[in-house]
Amino acid sequence: MSAAIEVSSTARFHPRVEAGFMVKLLVDGRVVLAKARDLSMAGLFVLQHPPGRKDKVTVAIPLPGDREIVTSCWIRRITDEGVALEFEGVDWDDMFALARFLHPRLP
Repeated sequence: MSAAIEVSSTARFHPRVEAGFMVKLLVDGRVVLAKARDLSMAGLFVLQHPPGRKDKVTVAIPLPGDREIVTSCWIRRITDEGVALEFEGVDWDDMFALARFLHPRLP
């Protein structure tokens, strides 16, 4: 596994909002359900550890009232609570869907 870099919340470029919904992680051909704790334009934190030691997973995020975003993510940080995932690449339509979900929930 690659070394994780801890980023303080004050140094984050993209603010996070509470998520609280289930997402699917695709790991070694298996789907693992996980609860998303928070979400941003750059990634999410899930309250689940993907099985095995991986650097990358695919995640499916069903945005409430919108579309399901499917993208690959880098595992950036592992804690006792779960895993911080950074989106590897999100297309324009998915970026707009993320923005539609995040914008009304930002402080």
